[in-house]
Amino acid sequence: QVQLVESGGGLVQTGGSLRLSCAASGRTFSSYAMGWFRQAPGKERDFVAAITPSGYSTSYADSLKGRFTISRDNAKNTVYLQMNSLKPEDTAVYYCAARYSSSYYYTPFKGEFDYWGQGTQVTVSS
Repeated sequence: QVQLVESGGGLVQTGGSLRLSCAASGRTFSSYAMGWFRQAPGKERDFVAAITPSGYSTSYADSLKGRFTISRDNAKNTVYLQMNSLKPEDTAVYYCAARYSSSYYYTPFKGEFDYWGQGTQVTVSS
């Protein structure tokens, strides 16, 4: 069982940056692939980024490559999402998710994640 708590959201102007954090409970965080998703009002929950349990490999939504960076610190049981050059269309609730998996596994599909955080709101003003 893993509990996830996101933090770091807030209000930022266009072009600004935010770093989201997702703290996980438990002693086996390094056995979980992690992902970030986002959901804007009235829209589906979309893939943002994913990272393998080892942190060796990452994956991003095509539209976000170059602006967003996912990373993790297994010693701190935390995964991060650095978001730069933010745009109003990045406004959404951001969720982190976890899936128990092998060291080199990651996935962009929300249906394959077993645990979810409560989300953190990111609002980008124009």
